[in-house]
Amino acid sequence: MNRTRSQTEYARAKNLMPGGVNSAARAFGAVGGEPIVFERGEGAYLFDIDGNKYIDYIGSWGPMILGHQQEAVKEAVHAAVERGTSFGAPTVAENELAELMIEAVPSVEMVRLVNSGTEATMSAIRVARGYTGRDIVIKFSGNYHGHVDSLLVAAGSAAATLGVPSSPGVTAGTSKDTMVLGYNEVAEIEEAFATHGDKIAAVIMEPVCGNMGCVTPTEVFLNAVRSLTEKHGSVLIFDEVMCGFRVAHGGAQSLFGVTPDMTTMGKIVGGGLPLGAFGGKREIMQHVLPAGKVFQAGTLSGNPIATAAGIAMLKSLRDNPPYEKLEGLGTRLEAGLAAAATKAGVDHSIKRVGSMMTLFFNPEPVTGWSSAEKCDTEAFSKYFWGLIDRGVYMPCSQFEALFISAAHTDADIDHTIAAAEEVLCSQHG
Repeated sequence: MNRTRSQTEYARAKNLMPGGVNSAARAFGAVGGEPIVFERGEGAYLFDIDGNKYIDYIGSWGPMILGHQQEAVKEAVHAAVERGTSFGAPTVAENELAELMIEAVPSVEMVRLVNSGTEATMSAIRVARGYTGRDIVIKFSGNYHGHVDSLLVAAGSAAATLGVPSSPGVTAGTSKDTMVLGYNEVAEIEEAFATHGDKIAAVIMEPVCGNMGCVTPTEVFLNAVRSLTEKHGSVLIFDEVMCGFRVAHGGAQSLFGVTPDMTTMGKIVGGGLPLGAFGGKREIMQHVLPAGKVFQAGTLSGNPIATAAGIAMLKSLRDNPPYEKLEGLGTRLEAGLAAAATKAGVDHSIKRVGSMMTLFFNPEPVTGWSSAEKCDTEAFSKYFWGLIDRGVYMPCSQFEALFISAAHTDADIDHTIAAAEEVLCSQHG
Protein backbone atom coordinates (compact mmCIF):
# COMPACT_ATOMS: atom_id res chain seq x y z
CA MET A 1 0.00 0.00 0.00
CA ASN A 2 1.16 3.50 -0.80
CA ARG A 3 0.98 5.75 2.29
CA THR A 4 3.12 8.67 1.05
CA ARG A 5 0.71 11.41 2.11
CA SER A 6 0.34 9.88 5.59
CA GLN A 7 4.12 9.92 5.95
CA THR A 8 4.28 13.55 4.85
CA GLU A 9 1.54 14.66 7.23
CA TYR A 10 3.06 12.74 10.12
CA ALA A 11 6.42 14.42 9.52
CA ARG A 12 4.60 17.75 9.60
CA ALA A 13 2.75 16.77 12.81
CA LYS A 14 5.95 15.91 14.66
CA ASN A 15 6.98 19.57 14.45
CA LEU A 16 3.63 20.68 15.82
CA MET A 17 2.65 18.16 18.51
CA PRO A 18 4.65 15.97 20.93
CA GLY A 19 5.37 12.77 19.03
CA GLY A 20 3.16 14.03 16.22
CA VAL A 21 -0.05 12.89 17.94
CA ASN A 22 -2.68 14.06 20.41
CA SER A 23 -2.93 10.74 22.23
CA ALA A 24 0.04 8.47 22.84
CA ALA A 25 -1.69 5.28 21.63
CA ARG A 26 -1.91 6.70 18.11
CA ALA A 27 1.85 6.87 17.62
CA PHE A 28 2.30 3.14 16.83
CA GLY A 29 5.00 2.97 19.49
CA ALA A 30 4.11 -0.64 20.31
CA VAL A 31 4.37 -1.85 16.71
CA GLY A 32 6.98 0.43 15.13
CA GLY A 33 6.57 2.36 11.94
CA GLU A 34 4.54 5.50 11.43
CA PRO A 35 0.85 6.08 12.11
CA ILE A 36 -1.68 6.27 9.32
CA VAL A 37 -3.51 9.55 8.80
CA PHE A 38 -7.21 9.10 8.13
CA GLU A 39 -9.68 11.16 6.17
CA ARG A 40 -13.08 9.59 6.82
CA GLY A 41 -15.00 6.63 8.15
CA GLU A 42 -18.06 4.94 6.73
CA GLY A 43 -19.82 1.96 8.26
CA ALA A 44 -17.17 -0.62 9.14
CA TYR A 45 -14.44 1.06 7.11
CA LEU A 46 -11.79 3.73 7.39
CA PHE A 47 -10.20 5.58 4.47
CA ASP A 48 -6.76 7.17 4.77
CA ILE A 49 -5.59 10.29 2.99
CA ASP A 50 -3.80 8.17 0.39
CA GLY A 51 -7.10 6.57 -0.64
CA ASN A 52 -6.55 3.20 1.04
CA LYS A 53 -9.55 1.41 2.56
CA TYR A 54 -9.38 -0.62 5.79
CA ILE A 55 -11.79 -2.81 7.71
CA ASP A 56 -11.84 -1.01 11.05
CA TYR A 57 -11.57 -3.04 14.27
CA ILE A 58 -10.83 -0.04 16.49
CA GLY A 59 -14.01 1.99 16.04
CA SER A 60 -12.45 5.06 17.69
CA TRP A 61 -11.36 2.74 20.54
CA GLY A 62 -14.87 1.50 21.18
CA PRO A 63 -17.67 4.01 20.67
CA MET A 64 -18.53 3.16 17.06
CA ILE A 65 -20.56 0.10 18.00
CA LEU A 66 -22.98 0.82 15.14
CA GLY A 67 -20.28 1.85 12.68
CA HIS A 68 -19.09 5.20 11.40
CA GLN A 69 -21.66 7.81 10.34
CA GLN A 70 -24.59 5.94 11.86
CA GLU A 71 -27.63 7.69 10.44
CA ALA A 72 -29.57 8.44 13.65
CA VAL A 73 -26.49 9.83 15.36
CA LYS A 74 -25.54 11.92 12.35
CA GLU A 75 -29.03 13.40 12.08
CA ALA A 76 -29.13 14.18 15.80
CA VAL A 77 -25.78 15.98 15.64
CA HIS A 78 -26.81 18.04 12.63
CA ALA A 79 -30.04 19.09 14.35
CA ALA A 80 -28.20 19.98 17.56
CA VAL A 81 -25.66 22.15 15.73
CA GLU A 82 -28.53 24.17 14.29
CA ARG A 83 -29.68 25.00 17.82
CA GLY A 84 -26.25 26.04 19.16
CA THR A 85 -22.95 24.45 20.09
CA SER A 86 -22.68 25.23 23.82
CA PHE A 87 -24.75 27.03 26.45
CA GLY A 88 -23.04 26.31 29.77
CA ALA A 89 -26.55 25.94 31.15
CA PRO A 90 -29.10 23.13 31.67
CA THR A 91 -30.86 21.51 28.71
CA VAL A 92 -33.62 18.93 28.38
CA ALA A 93 -31.19 16.70 26.49
CA GLU A 94 -29.12 16.24 29.66
CA ASN A 95 -32.21 14.83 31.40
CA GLU A 96 -33.00 12.53 28.49
CA LEU A 97 -29.49 11.10 28.32
CA ALA A 98 -29.36 10.63 32.10
CA GLU A 99 -32.68 8.76 32.02
CA LEU A 100 -31.38 6.42 29.30
CA MET A 101 -28.30 5.58 31.38
CA ILE A 102 -30.27 5.07 34.60
CA GLU A 103 -32.79 2.89 32.77
CA ALA A 104 -30.08 0.62 31.36
CA VAL A 105 -27.30 0.34 33.97
CA PRO A 106 -28.23 -1.55 37.17
CA SER A 107 -25.98 0.41 39.55
CA VAL A 108 -26.92 3.89 38.38
CA GLU A 109 -29.64 5.76 40.29
CA MET A 110 -28.21 9.23 39.66
CA VAL A 111 -25.63 10.38 37.13
CA ARG A 112 -23.33 13.33 36.44
CA LEU A 113 -22.21 14.08 32.88
CA VAL A 114 -18.57 15.00 32.18
CA ASN A 115 -16.39 15.27 29.08
CA SER A 116 -14.29 12.11 29.05
CA GLY A 117 -13.66 8.76 30.68
CA THR A 118 -10.67 10.23 32.50
CA GLU A 119 -12.88 12.91 34.05
CA ALA A 120 -15.40 10.25 35.01
CA THR A 121 -12.89 8.08 36.89
CA MET A 122 -11.18 11.08 38.50
CA SER A 123 -14.51 12.35 39.76
CA ALA A 124 -15.76 8.95 40.92
CA ILE A 125 -12.61 8.48 43.03
CA ARG A 126 -13.06 11.91 44.61
CA VAL A 127 -16.71 11.20 45.40
CA ALA A 128 -15.89 7.80 46.91
CA ARG A 129 -13.30 9.40 49.17
CA GLY A 130 -15.66 12.19 50.13
CA TYR A 131 -18.49 9.76 50.82
CA THR A 132 -16.42 7.38 52.97
CA GLY A 133 -14.08 9.90 54.57
CA ARG A 134 -11.20 7.54 53.71
CA ASP A 135 -8.07 7.89 51.57
CA ILE A 136 -6.88 4.59 50.10
CA VAL A 137 -8.00 3.45 46.65
CA ILE A 138 -7.25 -0.01 45.25
CA LYS A 139 -6.67 -0.50 41.54
CA PHE A 140 -5.36 -3.50 39.61
CA SER A 141 -2.30 -3.96 37.40
CA GLY A 142 -3.22 -3.83 33.73
CA ASN A 143 -6.41 -1.83 34.34
CA TYR A 144 -6.37 1.61 32.76
CA HIS A 145 -8.58 4.36 34.15
CA GLY A 146 -7.44 7.37 32.18
CA HIS A 147 -4.55 9.73 32.82
CA VAL A 148 -5.54 10.58 36.39
CA ASP A 149 -2.46 11.31 38.51
CA SER A 150 -3.52 9.10 41.42
CA LEU A 151 -4.22 6.18 39.09
CA LEU A 152 -0.99 6.36 37.04
CA VAL A 153 0.65 4.16 39.62
CA ALA A 154 2.83 1.04 39.60
CA ALA A 155 2.74 -1.67 42.24
CA GLY A 156 4.84 -1.36 45.37
CA SER A 157 7.18 -4.05 46.61
CA ALA A 158 4.45 -6.22 48.14
CA ALA A 159 0.77 -6.89 47.64
CA ALA A 160 -0.45 -4.72 50.48
CA THR A 161 1.96 -1.79 50.05
CA LEU A 162 1.00 1.49 48.50
CA GLY A 163 1.95 2.40 44.95
CA VAL A 164 4.65 4.51 43.36
CA PRO A 165 4.28 6.92 40.41
CA SER A 166 4.56 5.32 36.97
CA SER A 167 4.92 8.58 35.01
CA PRO A 168 7.18 11.62 35.38
CA GLY A 169 5.14 14.52 36.67
CA VAL A 170 3.11 12.35 39.04
CA THR A 171 4.21 13.08 42.60
CA ALA A 172 4.74 10.52 45.34
CA GLY A 173 2.21 12.46 47.39
CA THR A 174 -0.42 12.04 44.70
CA SER A 175 0.08 8.30 44.46
CA LYS A 176 0.73 7.44 48.11
CA ASP A 177 -2.93 6.60 48.74
CA THR A 178 -3.27 4.24 45.78
CA MET A 179 -2.68 0.51 46.20
CA VAL A 180 -2.00 -1.66 43.14
CA LEU A 181 -2.92 -5.35 43.27
CA GLY A 182 -2.93 -8.23 40.79
CA TYR A 183 -6.09 -8.68 38.74
CA ASN A 184 -7.77 -12.00 39.56
CA GLU A 185 -5.49 -12.44 42.59
CA VAL A 186 -7.97 -13.18 45.39
CA ALA A 187 -5.33 -13.63 48.10
CA GLU A 188 -3.90 -10.16 47.42
CA ILE A 189 -7.16 -8.31 47.87
CA GLU A 190 -8.01 -10.35 50.94
CA GLU A 191 -4.64 -9.38 52.44
CA ALA A 192 -5.14 -5.73 51.52
CA PHE A 193 -8.50 -5.55 53.28
CA ALA A 194 -7.23 -7.52 56.28
CA THR A 195 -4.45 -4.94 56.69
CA HIS A 196 -6.07 -1.68 55.59
CA GLY A 197 -9.83 -2.39 55.49
CA ASP A 198 -10.93 0.59 57.61
CA LYS A 199 -8.87 2.98 55.45
CA ILE A 200 -9.96 1.81 51.97
CA ALA A 201 -12.33 4.28 50.32
CA ALA A 202 -12.82 2.42 47.05
CA VAL A 203 -11.84 -0.36 44.72
CA ILE A 204 -11.88 0.57 41.03
CA MET A 205 -11.70 -2.10 38.35
CA GLU A 206 -12.49 -2.85 34.74
CA PRO A 207 -15.06 -5.69 34.77
CA VAL A 208 -13.95 -6.40 31.21
CA CYS A 209 -10.41 -5.19 30.63
CA GLY A 210 -9.46 -3.69 27.31
CA ASN A 211 -6.02 -2.24 27.97
CA MET A 212 -4.02 -5.39 28.65
CA GLY A 213 -6.00 -7.08 25.95
CA CYS A 214 -9.46 -8.48 26.57
CA VAL A 215 -9.34 -10.01 30.05
CA THR A 216 -12.20 -10.90 32.39
CA PRO A 217 -12.45 -11.51 36.12
CA THR A 218 -12.99 -15.00 37.46
CA GLU A 219 -16.26 -15.52 39.30
CA VAL A 220 -14.35 -16.13 42.55
CA PHE A 221 -12.36 -12.90 42.18
CA LEU A 222 -15.37 -10.78 41.28
CA ASN A 223 -17.41 -12.14 44.17
CA ALA A 224 -14.50 -11.57 46.55
CA VAL A 225 -14.16 -7.94 45.49
CA ARG A 226 -17.87 -7.36 45.94
CA SER A 227 -18.13 -9.09 49.32
CA LEU A 228 -15.01 -7.45 50.76
CA THR A 229 -16.06 -3.93 49.75
CA GLU A 230 -19.51 -4.49 51.24
CA LYS A 231 -18.09 -5.92 54.47
CA HIS A 232 -15.67 -3.03 54.98
CA GLY A 233 -17.92 -0.19 53.78
CA SER A 234 -15.77 0.61 50.73
CA VAL A 235 -17.16 1.82 47.42
CA LEU A 236 -16.87 -0.60 44.49
CA ILE A 237 -16.43 1.30 41.22
CA PHE A 238 -16.78 -0.45 37.88
CA ASP A 239 -14.92 1.38 35.12
CA GLU A 240 -17.20 0.62 32.19
CA VAL A 241 -15.91 3.42 29.97
CA MET A 242 -14.91 0.80 27.42
CA CYS A 243 -17.29 -2.12 28.03
CA GLY A 244 -20.39 -0.16 29.03
CA PHE A 245 -23.21 -0.59 26.49
CA ARG A 246 -20.81 -2.69 24.41
CA VAL A 247 -20.71 -6.15 25.95
CA ALA A 248 -24.39 -5.79 26.89
CA HIS A 249 -26.99 -3.02 27.01
CA GLY A 250 -26.58 -2.84 30.79
CA GLY A 251 -22.82 -3.22 30.63
CA ALA A 252 -20.64 -5.94 32.10
CA GLN A 253 -22.40 -5.63 35.46
CA SER A 254 -25.65 -6.84 33.89
CA LEU A 255 -23.76 -9.63 32.10
CA PHE A 256 -22.00 -10.87 35.23
CA GLY A 257 -24.81 -10.20 37.70
CA VAL A 258 -22.63 -8.19 40.10
CA THR A 259 -23.77 -4.64 40.87
CA PRO A 260 -21.13 -2.08 41.92
CA ASP A 261 -21.80 1.04 43.98
CA MET A 262 -20.62 3.40 41.24
CA THR A 263 -20.00 3.13 37.50
CA THR A 264 -17.95 5.25 35.13
CA MET A 265 -19.00 5.47 31.49
CA GLY A 266 -17.75 7.01 28.26
CA LYS A 267 -17.16 6.29 24.58
CA ILE A 268 -20.51 4.76 23.48
CA VAL A 269 -22.57 7.05 25.74
CA GLY A 270 -21.37 10.02 23.69
CA GLY A 271 -22.04 8.40 20.33
CA GLY A 272 -18.45 9.13 19.32
CA LEU A 273 -18.34 12.69 20.67
CA PRO A 274 -16.42 13.77 23.80
CA LEU A 275 -18.70 12.77 26.68
CA GLY A 276 -18.33 10.70 29.82
CA ALA A 277 -20.39 10.08 32.94
CA PHE A 278 -20.22 8.71 36.44
CA GLY A 279 -23.15 7.49 38.43
CA GLY A 280 -24.24 5.20 41.20
CA LYS A 281 -26.34 4.89 44.30
CA ARG A 282 -28.40 7.96 45.13
CA GLU A 283 -26.95 8.22 48.65
CA ILE A 284 -23.43 8.38 47.20
CA MET A 285 -24.20 10.75 44.33
CA GLN A 286 -25.98 13.18 46.67
CA HIS A 287 -22.51 14.04 48.00
CA VAL A 288 -21.66 15.77 44.70
CA LEU A 289 -21.85 19.60 44.62
CA PRO A 290 -24.31 21.34 44.70
CA ALA A 291 -26.36 18.65 46.48
CA GLY A 292 -23.34 17.83 48.66
CA LYS A 293 -19.83 19.13 49.26
CA VAL A 294 -17.65 17.10 46.84
CA PHE A 295 -16.57 19.51 44.11
CA GLN A 296 -17.03 18.71 40.43
CA ALA A 297 -17.73 21.11 37.58
CA GLY A 298 -17.15 21.64 33.86
CA THR A 299 -18.20 24.29 31.37
CA LEU A 300 -18.70 21.79 28.55
CA SER A 301 -20.22 19.00 30.67
CA GLY A 302 -23.52 17.96 29.10
CA ASN A 303 -22.60 19.72 25.86
CA PRO A 304 -25.73 19.82 23.65
CA ILE A 305 -24.07 18.29 20.60
CA ALA A 306 -22.50 15.45 22.58
CA THR A 307 -25.73 14.73 24.46
CA ALA A 308 -27.68 14.66 21.18
CA ALA A 309 -25.29 12.06 19.81
CA GLY A 310 -25.46 10.07 23.03
CA ILE A 311 -29.26 10.06 23.10
CA ALA A 312 -29.45 8.86 19.50
CA MET A 313 -26.90 6.13 20.17
CA LEU A 314 -28.49 4.82 23.37
CA LYS A 315 -31.97 4.88 21.87
CA SER A 316 -30.70 2.91 18.88
CA LEU A 317 -29.11 0.32 21.17
CA ARG A 318 -32.30 0.06 23.24
CA ASP A 319 -34.81 -0.05 20.40
CA ASN A 320 -32.80 -2.08 17.89
CA PRO A 321 -30.31 -4.09 19.96
CA PRO A 322 -27.29 -5.19 17.88
CA TYR A 323 -25.97 -7.62 20.48
CA GLU A 324 -27.17 -10.85 18.88
CA LYS A 325 -25.54 -9.87 15.59
CA LEU A 326 -22.35 -8.80 17.37
CA GLU A 327 -22.20 -12.11 19.21
CA GLY A 328 -22.54 -13.98 15.93
CA LEU A 329 -19.82 -11.96 14.21
CA GLY A 330 -17.59 -12.25 17.27
CA THR A 331 -18.01 -16.02 17.43
CA ARG A 332 -17.02 -16.38 13.77
CA LEU A 333 -14.01 -14.07 14.07
CA GLU A 334 -12.79 -15.73 17.26
CA ALA A 335 -12.99 -19.20 15.72
CA GLY A 336 -11.37 -18.04 12.49
CA LEU A 337 -8.42 -16.26 14.12
CA ALA A 338 -7.81 -19.20 16.44
CA ALA A 339 -7.89 -21.61 13.49
CA ALA A 340 -5.49 -19.40 11.49
CA ALA A 341 -3.03 -19.25 14.38
CA THR A 342 -3.26 -22.99 14.92
CA LYS A 343 -2.70 -23.72 11.23
CA ALA A 344 0.38 -21.49 11.26
CA GLY A 345 1.73 -23.17 14.39
CA VAL A 346 1.60 -19.95 16.41
CA ASP A 347 1.56 -20.24 20.19
CA HIS A 348 -1.54 -18.31 21.15
CA SER A 349 -4.61 -17.90 23.29
CA ILE A 350 -7.72 -15.90 22.56
CA LYS A 351 -10.30 -14.15 24.70
CA ARG A 352 -13.60 -12.59 23.71
CA VAL A 353 -16.57 -11.01 25.43
CA GLY A 354 -19.25 -10.14 22.90
CA SER A 355 -17.71 -7.70 20.42
CA MET A 356 -14.44 -7.22 22.36
CA MET A 357 -11.60 -9.64 21.61
CA THR A 358 -7.83 -10.18 21.71
CA LEU A 359 -5.64 -12.74 19.99
CA PHE A 360 -2.73 -13.09 22.43
CA PHE A 361 0.64 -14.24 21.12
CA ASN A 362 0.97 -16.29 24.28
CA PRO A 363 -0.03 -19.95 24.74
CA GLU A 364 -0.93 -19.25 28.37
CA PRO A 365 -4.47 -17.95 29.07
CA VAL A 366 -4.17 -14.28 29.99
CA THR A 367 -5.83 -13.60 33.34
CA GLY A 368 -3.86 -10.57 34.52
CA TRP A 369 -0.83 -8.43 33.81
CA SER A 370 1.65 -11.08 34.99
CA SER A 371 0.52 -13.36 32.15
CA ALA A 372 -0.19 -10.57 29.64
CA GLU A 373 3.39 -9.28 29.79
CA LYS A 374 4.65 -12.67 28.58
CA CYS A 375 3.09 -12.11 25.13
CA ASP A 376 5.37 -12.07 22.09
CA THR A 377 4.97 -8.41 21.16
CA GLU A 378 7.40 -8.66 18.25
CA ALA A 379 5.23 -11.36 16.66
CA PHE A 380 2.18 -9.17 17.22
CA SER A 381 3.89 -6.24 15.53
CA LYS A 382 4.56 -8.31 12.39
CA TYR A 383 0.96 -9.56 12.45
CA PHE A 384 -0.34 -5.99 12.77
CA TRP A 385 1.59 -4.69 9.77
CA GLY A 386 0.77 -7.75 7.71
CA LEU A 387 -2.93 -7.07 8.26
CA ILE A 388 -2.52 -3.36 7.52
CA ASP A 389 -1.03 -4.25 4.14
CA ARG A 390 -4.11 -6.42 3.49
CA GLY A 391 -6.60 -3.71 4.39
CA VAL A 392 -7.37 -4.69 7.99
CA TYR A 393 -6.89 -2.07 10.72
CA MET A 394 -6.37 -3.72 14.11
CA PRO A 395 -5.41 -2.03 17.41
CA CYS A 396 -1.74 -1.02 17.31
CA SER A 397 -0.77 -2.88 20.48
CA GLN A 398 -0.93 -6.46 21.74
CA PHE A 399 -2.49 -5.00 24.87
CA GLU A 400 -5.54 -3.38 23.30
CA ALA A 401 -8.80 -5.18 22.60
CA LEU A 402 -10.30 -5.08 19.11
CA PHE A 403 -13.91 -3.98 18.61
CA ILE A 404 -16.47 -5.34 16.18
CA SER A 405 -19.33 -3.12 15.04
CA ALA A 406 -22.82 -3.92 13.86
CA ALA A 407 -21.77 -2.47 10.49
CA HIS A 408 -19.32 -5.34 9.90
CA THR A 409 -20.51 -8.04 7.52
CA ASP A 410 -19.80 -11.73 7.15
CA ALA A 411 -17.66 -10.80 4.15
CA ASP A 412 -15.57 -8.49 6.35
CA ILE A 413 -15.05 -11.29 8.85
CA ASP A 414 -14.11 -13.74 6.08
CA HIS A 415 -11.61 -11.27 4.60
CA THR A 416 -10.06 -10.69 8.04
CA ILE A 417 -9.69 -14.39 8.77
CA ALA A 418 -8.16 -15.07 5.36
CA ALA A 419 -5.75 -12.14 5.78
CA ALA A 420 -4.74 -13.32 9.26
CA GLU A 421 -4.11 -16.85 8.02
CA GLU A 422 -1.98 -15.57 5.14
CA VAL A 423 0.05 -13.31 7.42
CA LEU A 424 0.58 -15.86 10.17
CA CYS A 425 1.46 -18.70 7.79
CA SER A 426 3.93 -16.49 5.91
CA GLN A 427 5.63 -15.53 9.16
CA HIS A 428 5.53 -18.83 11.01
CA GLY A 429 4.85 -21.52 8.41
